[in-house]
Amino acid sequence: MQLLVFILVYPLLWLISILPYRLFYGFSDFVFFWVYRVVGYRKDVVQQNLELVFPEKTETEIKDIQKKFYHHMCDMFLEMVKTMHLSKEEVKKRYTVKNIEVIQEIEKEKTILVVCSHYANWEWNVSMNNYVSSKGYAVYQKISNTYFDRWIKNVRARWNTTLITKEETAKTVLLNYKNNVTGIFGMVSDQSPQWHRAHYWAEFMGVKVPVINGAESLARKMDLAVVFLKVSKVKRGYYNAEFIPITTAGSSTEKNEITDEFLRLAEQQIREQPEYYLWTHRRWKHRDKVPVEFQ
Repeated sequence: MQLLVFILVYPLLWLISILPYRLFYGFSDFVFFWVYRVVGYRKDVVQQNLELVFPEKTETEIKDIQKKFYHHMCDMFLEMVKTMHLSKEEVKKRYTVKNIEVIQEIEKEKTILVVCSHYANWEWNVSMNNYVSSKGYAVYQKISNTYFDRWIKNVRARWNTTLITKEETAKTVLLNYKNNVTGIFGMVSDQSPQWHRAHYWAEFMGVKVPVINGAESLARKMDLAVVFLKVSKVKRGYYNAEFIPITTAGSSTEKNEITDEFLRLAEQQIREQPEYYLWTHRRWKHRDKVPVEFQ
């Protein structure tokens, strides 16, 4: 069954990926019409999230952000498909890096954890490997369909990126350390963990939520550098990235210091242009389960 699904879907993805940009974004507008106007995919979730974190905004302002978000979401997911036939030269035009020297300087001595949120186009974040000498890794959630999982790995490999699961991250960092090799590990760190397994709760967008602190735990144990990747959408199909160092010596930080700074930077980015965050996620679903010690 997995192979059959892949055989049926892959040709459509391939066709979308080779469309000229004018037709490509025209198709995205068509998808937006169906997703937003007809199906209304998770519109209730998006509206609830926006009203929760932006209580100061009017109903009109919320609707405006919501509509812009759906336009961007359709663009972004189709841009992921476009990656299949996106050359290094083309992605360098569409995804520019403001201060890659920050990474280039740190990577000479330290392994780096690059943390980001579900913002702008996180699929193209791995293109930063075109500018660095260290081996690049992207921590990802394994896809249940074996054939699509293999396809994703092959697409990422075109930009010198190796996909690893979160369970493989620590042992990969340790192996590199033993072999005196530095690496750059990209992590999307704003997911919502299971509330009963969360070790830390903190405010995010004004609401107390359980927080994944795996990046901080790894950085403090192995003295890694941590850098926040801030991405801005310049215009349709074009992004600009900026690296903001959180620490160059994880073992020297206080408990929760790295996590709190990540949340602050992620929130700052979202408030600047909220329409580019992934509002379909139920990020604040556990807000009514805050343990007493974190209230």
